[in-house]
Amino acid sequence: MKNIAVLILAFGCCVCQSPPRGNDDTLSLISINQKVANNAEKISLLETQLLIAEREVLELRSLTAGKPRVAFSAALMESGRGNVGPFTIDTPLKYKKVFSNTGNGYNPSTGIFTAFVSGTYFFRFSMFNNLNPTPNSVVSLMKNNERLVSVWDTSGTDANDMGSNAVVIALQEGDGVYVQLLATRVIYDDEWTYNTFTGFLLFAA
Repeated sequence: MKNIAVLILAFGCCVCQSPPRGNDDTLSLISINQKVANNAEKISLLETQLLIAEREVLELRSLTAGKPRVAFSAALMESGRGNVGPFTIDTPLKYKKVFSNTGNGYNPSTGIFTAFVSGTYFFRFSMFNNLNPTPNSVVSLMKNNERLVSVWDTSGTDANDMGSNAVVIALQEGDGVYVQLLATRVIYDDEWTYNTFTGFLLFAA
């Protein structure tokens, strides 16, 4: 654009240097010079706007570039149906049907999410009670060895109850988060996928 402006200005100068041939020619030259000046101003304004737009694009890229992306979601069973548990000790649940695992922080072999980025995270889990006559289901969300929140159903005569819970917590790199089935307790799942475990990074520390 700058080259175009220079050519226009150069043409204007050449025209200005031509010997006038009367009042009409003088007025024509003045008009041409005014148009050249106006065009030069417009080109300069466009160049300034282009520089501003380029700078804004670079700023937006700097805001998003290098940001860690961490998110996962998984269900308890890949296929089949039936109870999980009881176990003799508190046991991490292994959610084997992985819907997403951006960042590979969740390990379906252990059921544990390990934070590789320090920051604030959101976690949610759901539980469906066992189908035995007496409900006997208790699960807890754990951070390392710390119990955060729980869902339970251990009384009543109905057998098709479910619940969920969620937290927003700060994690340090290396912290582990998992859902724990308490000892002697049981949960049920089938192809309708009632039991899920989800988490994602809200913002890095």
